[in-house]
Amino acid sequence: MSEHKRKIGERGQITIPKELRERHGLKSGEEIAIIEADDEIVLKPPTDEERLAEGYRKYADRSRALAEEMEDASTEATERLGDAPEWTEQE
Repeated sequence: MSEHKRKIGERGQITIPKELRERHGLKSGEEIAIIEADDEIVLKPPTDEERLAEGYRKYADRSRALAEEMEDASTEATERLGDAPEWTEQE
């Protein structure tokens, strides 16, 4: 967890740091949820269908890249070591 300090303006406004806005895809004019939990104030980006879909796309892309990497590693291992022996259940 990172901490960013900002001063509150006369009208109660704060500026969310650019790196956080970019990391969480926050755009000018969007609404965010302000949640009071115990003695903390939490700012939460909105969850909409497009944001969820983008998250799933990123997850799928990472999964595909990992599967390709594992396939390459498996192929290399097979080339160097030969096929894996057949495993049988021991009784």
